[in-house]
Amino acid sequence: MAPEEDAGTELLLRSFERRFLAARALRSFPWQSLEAKLRDSSDPELLRDILQKPSGGSVTLSESTAIISHGTTGLVTWDAALYLAEWAIENPAAFTDRTVLELGSGAGLTGLAICKMCRPRAYIFSDCHSRVLEQLRGNVLLNGLSLEADITANLDSPRVTVAQLDWDVTTVRQLSAFQPDVVIAADVLYCPEAIMSLVGVLRRLAACREHQRAPEVYVAFTVRNPDTCQLFTTELGRAGITWEAEPRHDQKLFPYEEHLEMAILNLTL
Repeated sequence: MAPEEDAGTELLLRSFERRFLAARALRSFPWQSLEAKLRDSSDPELLRDILQKPSGGSVTLSESTAIISHGTTGLVTWDAALYLAEWAIENPAAFTDRTVLELGSGAGLTGLAICKMCRPRAYIFSDCHSRVLEQLRGNVLLNGLSLEADITANLDSPRVTVAQLDWDVTTVRQLSAFQPDVVIAADVLYCPEAIMSLVGVLRRLAACREHQRAPEVYVAFTVRNPDTCQLFTTELGRAGITWEAEPRHDQKLFPYEEHLEMAILNLTL
């Protein structure tokens, strides 16, 4: 097989490996191409190696199979959460020995990856929906982490909290109590109302530390509607919040659609 064909085979099979081991839907996967590559491969053990040799750490999740369930979209993992987790793993210094507040944690994949790979001092998962919070607590325990109230908590692990946080009613005092060094959010720019609520929270976070350094903020999103993204940056400008886009990272650890346009903005409060 020619070198370029070998490279194509490797790419196809590794894509299958990521999706299979992450239990992602494979309906759109090019099965005929995979079958042909395996049939033509000079290595008869290749498929067995893919299925039996996962590499690196792992995150275990309980999540819904429906995009919308129990009146919320927060019970599934969205693509920008995977993208932000990859960026975090490639940039652990942004989180190491720091307190991280995640807004709209959803199923919790990003935070669990950061807790396992980036060694934060403390991590606060937050969401507003009761069913999401229930699932979050379960996923934290499922991954061997302890919630802050647990007196048997592993001292080598970050202090983990799951907090109910409604962006429309939370106060500066409530946000100040978290004392975050870093604030993150992924795939929360899905409608104008959510954008306005998010910018409101960011305004209050900026007011938390009038005499201290404001937290670093990273917001990851999938560009589904350019008008929605434009609204977000416009509202940031009105709030006096500046931003810059993080460079695209090199790692592709998780199975999301490669044609999607995703971005991470670093905000200055």
